[in-house]
Amino acid sequence: MARILVSGASGINGYGILKTLRAAAVDHWLLGTSTHLRSPAQHFSDGFAAAVPTANPGYMDWLVSTIRQHRIELVVPGIEADMYSWAENVERIAAAGAHPLLNRPELLVLCKDKWQFFEQMRDHSDAATIDSSLEADFEALRAQLGAPFVLKPRCGYGSRGVVTIADEQQFSAFQAELGKTLMAQEYVGSDDQEFTIAIFGDGDGGFDAALSMRRSLSRDGFTETAEVVTDDQEFLAATARLSQLFLPLGPTNFQFRQTSNGLRLLEINPRISSSTAIRAAFGYNEAQMAVEFFLEGRAPTDIQVKRGSAVRYVEEIIEYE
Repeated sequence: MARILVSGASGINGYGILKTLRAAAVDHWLLGTSTHLRSPAQHFSDGFAAAVPTANPGYMDWLVSTIRQHRIELVVPGIEADMYSWAENVERIAAAGAHPLLNRPELLVLCKDKWQFFEQMRDHSDAATIDSSLEADFEALRAQLGAPFVLKPRCGYGSRGVVTIADEQQFSAFQAELGKTLMAQEYVGSDDQEFTIAIFGDGDGGFDAALSMRRSLSRDGFTETAEVVTDDQEFLAATARLSQLFLPLGPTNFQFRQTSNGLRLLEINPRISSSTAIRAAFGYNEAQMAVEFFLEGRAPTDIQVKRGSAVRYVEEIIEYE
């Protein structure tokens, strides 16, 4: 029985990870942590700990103490802030007795800044590259990227903060942030042609398991509906090529748009993403794969993916006095 801590457990990603671990065929002792004391986490875990905010100077002291107190073997980040904090403190976490579920350090750094990620794609002339710019002049951007184009945060996740720009008046409200916090990018494909490909990377450019889904997003940038792709050879071929370039390790999520000129890569999430509970329902339990890989040294084998579709909806947890 593995003893596992999942951070950010009050959010859709955190309690999704807890749910998938609880649904695994083997038992685990699960500790959910969150700064929010009232959350769904307590209903999917064996214990709950009130967390110190990640930006707090005492955060790592709290995390190390919590790991030791509960004899935690694996820590799983449910939010990006924890992922980056843990990457800077791997030795402290290991000394406390736990393994942090983290991708390769080089990929974490690259994915933190979407402009740096674009530069890497451009330098390798990969066919999935989406043309991007830090230019702050509307006419120059329209000439390069066409119109409309999108503005997106250089550092961020999901589709939060992404704005579609159709004219100069709209652009002017964001102009001062170009290059600082925002980047411009060609608008490719359409909302109904977005795909998410989850793989379990081996760290050497290959992967041991994969699941391809077509999806639509909610206003919060999370997957709202999803359908397992039955003919995914094009996606797997692109993912295999990109995996040779970026060498992902463990749970990794590639987001593509299908266009008339082929697939374009929106981004890579080097972690377990918010669709994890949906993927687990189709037989792709990446959190359990991570337990077996990082704690037991076993790569995923014989993953039986089910076909079907999923719709997310709001559900309540009721507590009576």
